[in-house]
Parts: sequence; structure tokens; C-alpha cells
Amino acid sequence: MNAVIHRDYTIAGGAVSLAIFDNRVEIWSAGRFPSGITAEVLTRDHDSVLRNPIIAEMFYRAGFIEKWGRGTNRVADMCRQHGIVPPEFSEVGGSVAVTFRVNVGQTPQVTPHVTPQVIAILQAARRPCGRGELQEIAGLKDREHFRKAYLEPLVTAGWLEMTIPDRPQSRLQRYRTTEAGAATLQRRRS
Repeated sequence: MNAVIHRDYTIAGGAVSLAIFDNRVEIWSAGRFPSGITAEVLTRDHDSVLRNPIIAEMFYRAGFIEKWGRGTNRVADMCRQHGIVPPEFSEVGGSVAVTFRVNVGQTPQVTPHVTPQVIAILQAARRPCGRGELQEIAGLKDREHFRKAYLEPLVTAGWLEMTIPDRPQSRLQRYRTTEAGAATLQRRRS
């Protein structure tokens, strides 16, 4: 989505390309980094430079992006949550390339990145809470994003547990903070 939103559409014949290799995935987008943006700043706080504000607004209204200027940070956070090295950004021959490296044959260790949303979820789930309640507490609108980026990684990491583990799809399903999740909260306070 970032590649489509930030592509330089003034380049005739430009495109967004995806290449899958044995040890990496590369996404290429026509155009250089906007003025003032470098590869080094893309995984930390940085200015939001909208090359295509109408396209960005469309993605925002469709619920695919939550906030402008955080896309690359969110991608890096999601990689960390799934045990993948954050992406490498580079400018090559008039295009921006993003490279995701993977260790083929190794199961990644899932350690959720402790964000304000994760803290809020773990605090709220000290008493059993439903998925919708936790999603609302985290302040996230997209149900699928919440499930994949927060709920599943927290359960996989052992920081949350289901109250009805043998019926994960039950409408009565609740989630509660485990001892490991409580220890994470305690470390954050220290």
C-alpha cells in the first residue's frame, strides 16, 4: 500500500513491482524519496510527505491506513512482532526499493513490540475481555488488522490466553492477561 500511495506517477511507464526470492521479498516503486526523507529516517519518527494526498485519503477512508506518516514505522513494528528483521529501504536507479529479509527454514520467535496499544490491551485483559472490547480499548478500527497485528501475536507470545481455548471462534470467547503478560506490564512500570 505504501508503494502505491507514494509512487511518483509523473514517471511515464513507472510501476510498483514485487519480486520474491528464496531469502527476501523486494518491493520497488517508481520515484525517489521525497525531499527531506532518507532511508535512515523511515523506521523512526519522521515528517509525513504526501506525494499523492488524494490516493492517501482514499486508503485512509477505506480503513487501510490509520494515520499518515506512520506507514513505514508500522511495517517495521509488524516485522518485529513476527520475528522478521525490519525492512531495508534504499533508492536505486530512480526507484525506491524495500527489502524484507527472511531466514528460510527457521521458525521466527514471536515477541510482540510493546506499544501503547499492547499495554492498554494487557491492562484491560487483567479481567477477561471480548475481542471487540479489546479492539476498542486499543483504539483500532480495522478488525482484521487488530486480530493479525495485536490479538494473535499476544496469544502466540503467551501474553494473552483464551478463556475457551478449545473453541477459539466461540461468541463467548474472552481473553485474559497471563503471568507472562503481567510480567511485561511490570517491566514497563520499572
